[in-house]
Amino acid sequence: MDKLELFDGSLPVEEITNSWYNEFKNSNYGAIITFVGVVRDEGNIQGLSFDIYEPILKSWFEAWQKKANEKNAIVLMAHSRGDVLNHESSYIAAVCSPKRRVALEMIDEFVEDFKANAPIWKYDIINGNRVYAEDRSTPIFGAGILN
Repeated sequence: MDKLELFDGSLPVEEITNSWYNEFKNSNYGAIITFVGVVRDEGNIQGLSFDIYEPILKSWFEAWQKKANEKNAIVLMAHSRGDVLNHESSYIAAVCSPKRRVALEMIDEFVEDFKANAPIWKYDIINGNRVYAEDRSTPIFGAGILN
């Protein structure tokens, strides 16, 4: 099973979270903590659309996997490419750990770091058009024109 999964369109939440649970419930993890992100209906948008730079995302994710492994944990992630309408899911993350405290702390750190550093660009869908959500985006360290 890939611990990082990318899907076109909205995520099949129950299928993903159930497969993670079934895969890891017998692995002696005392905690499987999941986070499901849902597209909110706000600002007159019909949904969000996502572009992903996969090579950097995989590298970022592998660094997190190494950090988790140092604590006898694993991280799991699923994210959407393309359009996701309001009230659908575009992001699911999970941490499996023998200790609940490790899982609880790591899921918080993972989700916050994802928002700040994952190479995923978000667009609002307004009247059927993709509009870059600059006001809710975070520049990636090292990206852009070099001086």
